[in-house]
Amino acid sequence: MTPVTTDQGTGPIVLGLPHSGTYVPDDVAVKLNKAGRELADTDWHIDRLYDGLAPQVTTVKANFHRYVIDANRDPTGASLYPGQNTTGLVPQTDFDGGSIWDVPPTEAEIEQRRLQFHAPYHAALAAEIERVRHLHGVAILYDCHSIRSNISFLFEGTLPDFNMGTNMGATCDPQIETTVAGICETASGYSATLNGRFKGGWTTRHYGQPHDGTHAIQMELAQSTYLTNEAAPWTYDPAKAARIRTHLTKILTALANLAPTLGGTS
Repeated sequence: MTPVTTDQGTGPIVLGLPHSGTYVPDDVAVKLNKAGRELADTDWHIDRLYDGLAPQVTTVKANFHRYVIDANRDPTGASLYPGQNTTGLVPQTDFDGGSIWDVPPTEAEIEQRRLQFHAPYHAALAAEIERVRHLHGVAILYDCHSIRSNISFLFEGTLPDFNMGTNMGATCDPQIETTVAGICETASGYSATLNGRFKGGWTTRHYGQPHDGTHAIQMELAQSTYLTNEAAPWTYDPAKAARIRTHLTKILTALANLAPTLGGTS
């Protein structure tokens, strides 16, 4: 199993898919407990949801599961949300705060996983961003995520359908925020928020350098927007998915059209 799969396009958008992978090496799987082996915190079917939405996008997908190591966390282990419940570089709990390990990984094992999985994913992502930036003078990293809409351990109440994160505007040109938020906020039947509970993970914050022509935005979708139920067996609902794919297509098309107007060095 290769840790990352890349599909190169010639357009200005790079889709990051850090959490849709489900591969767990045997030596890791035997250390997970029953709850951990259920892999409940997967971004279920998010790769299928975004497949074919817009021409010539580049995709970079992590094939390994976030319980092996989380590709959207700071490799130093620093928290994304100090003072709030969250999961780390190698999660110790699931999103409900429950243990997922019979035998938690050692520091040496975490470093081995960083080198084997986390580093190759980000090497591939960085290379594709730079390739696209060289082609267009700018690159737009759109980081694709999804999560259950009710998780009391992580947030109160019900999560909006569209959750956009730009680290309070630091990771992209303001036009990107305005464009994406405008589409989401006017999408009939859906709710949306910008820089709410999810302000952009490490990927968005690390690569979003608009002064250098690399813009990044994270989209965290409530899984209720495209799954039959937010529970095992995590069934993809084609009718729900078709409705939200219409709006996701609008977003990616608008961003591609916006790219030539964005500043940055070539």
